[in-house]
Amino acid sequence: MSHKSHFRRFLEADPERIHFAAHSHHFWPDVTFDAHAQAWLDAATHADQKWERIFSDVIPSAQRHVAGRLGLSDPTTIAFAPNTHEILMRIVSCLPRDRALRVLTTDAEFHSFARQAARFEEDGTFDVTRVVAEPHASFTQRLLEAASSANFDLVYLSHVFFNSGYVVPDLACIVNALPRDTFVVIDGYHAFGAIPVDLSGIEDRVFYLAGGYKYAMSGEGACFVHAPPGYGERPRDTGWFAAFGALEAEQEKSAVAYAPGGGRFLGATFDPTPLYRFNAVAEWLDREQLTPLAIHAHVMRLQELFVEELGKETLPLREFQLVVPIAEKNRGHFLTFDHRAAADIHARLLRANVVTDVRGDRLRFGFAIYHDDEDIGRGIARMCQALG
Repeated sequence: MSHKSHFRRFLEADPERIHFAAHSHHFWPDVTFDAHAQAWLDAATHADQKWERIFSDVIPSAQRHVAGRLGLSDPTTIAFAPNTHEILMRIVSCLPRDRALRVLTTDAEFHSFARQAARFEEDGTFDVTRVVAEPHASFTQRLLEAASSANFDLVYLSHVFFNSGYVVPDLACIVNALPRDTFVVIDGYHAFGAIPVDLSGIEDRVFYLAGGYKYAMSGEGACFVHAPPGYGERPRDTGWFAAFGALEAEQEKSAVAYAPGGGRFLGATFDPTPLYRFNAVAEWLDREQLTPLAIHAHVMRLQELFVEELGKETLPLREFQLVVPIAEKNRGHFLTFDHRAAADIHARLLRANVVTDVRGDRLRFGFAIYHDDEDIGRGIARMCQALG
């Protein structure tokens, strides 16, 4: 099911490159080229009235695409931002300020949260409890045990752990066990567009963050949040775009009005170009009937083939080094090898134009719909040359 022909511009930019880092920087399909140009043309055509088109057409289209892929009943719960950190700060700004916030999270969160949480911890803004993610088999049980130990203001965890590829199963089980007044934030960046996601049963309880840089294939700047009604109705961290669509009503002169739905989490002026790319990709995927389920099946098969072919060679990477075993069905779109020489292996592969990425002692290989069986064979052969 390779769709390489739709990624011609990226692939032809460096034909010798073997890109096994789709989980880190996913190639953009060719439809994004014209979409990027269309954003420029719309700016020229509409000039001062450009934002009317953005808010009446581009954003609603993007909201519908996100909602459809997450099983959400109301697309207007979606708000966009240039990055997930910006959204995180707005969510945190909704919580009490008169004491340290009690935060439950894991030791496997990406830097956009982990760094900020550590800094807040330094000055007493956060009181953080971190659940160790591994072993994965007992993670949910241990998280729920920790959750029952205190009344947490915020629970933040990834849908797919960035440093292993493990998919946290049954989010509903976790969410439904938490008190109703707890803010629950799910980092879905390694899930959205990669694995089937259905939030319909918990859409009234969770904030869900993701974006376009990875499996949504649309590059930087197209991040979003699903904001459940009733949680964080008036973020303190707020930009003037959050006033768009605010209801005309009698308010105290000192009261700041907010847009309904997810619009309350909007910031200020941003580059809308990424949303043009995002919509173009989503429309192309729909035309090709490339659902997350179909994409996931393709990538799972490539992962299995990669491990099978790896086992035929005398390379320093072996199946037993996988953090998430190939037999584990709860795995995302990259394989993670635990190896003390991971950084050196990564550097040697990069010199051979085989692109992977490394996180400490963990080397990650990610595959996509622009890969096929031939790419796996070509990649293994190149790896043998580089590491042999």
